[in-house]
Amino acid sequence: MENLDRKKVAILATNGFEESELKEPMNALKEAGADVHIVSENLGKIKGWQDGNWSNEYEVDKTIDEASQENYDALMLPGGVINPDVLRRNEDAIRFVKSFFANKKPVGAICHAPWLLAEADVLQGRKITSFNSIKRDLVNAGAKWEDSEVVVDEGLVTSRNPNDLPAFNKKLIEEVYEGKHQMQTA
Repeated sequence: MENLDRKKVAILATNGFEESELKEPMNALKEAGADVHIVSENLGKIKGWQDGNWSNEYEVDKTIDEASQENYDALMLPGGVINPDVLRRNEDAIRFVKSFFANKKPVGAICHAPWLLAEADVLQGRKITSFNSIKRDLVNAGAKWEDSEVVVDEGLVTSRNPNDLPAFNKKLIEEVYEGKHQMQTA
């Protein structure tokens, strides 16, 4: 397994994230040695979603206003339906997402999280996957969508749902370890 010591990863999330899609990548990144921060709209706690109900709360480390891609090596976006739908309406969140692409840094997005990528206008010509119900949104945003467990395109790692988390986590760690990708562009 790759060693991510001295690597910092931001997880951008708000209330309504799919709990396993935040918790499992966060734990995998930490186990690989990364320093992981949860970035959200406000300080305090954000609440997850699991099996159709609200679930556990997670402490926010930084607000979007305080966070900058300059302080991170990669970005991870958990899904859930509520979480990305709220964040894609936040201009600061969209700027934060775009900044990782503009600086050629790895980005991971799972399930409904690619909605944020569509809103950030970073999908033109990119190979990705997602939860199948948002396929048309992503294709309309210029993505080349495929139904695969995990898709990697120049530092962009995407997966469909929580069942894909083992493959997603493995590829995300690899991409964070590799660092900047020259073809990772906005």
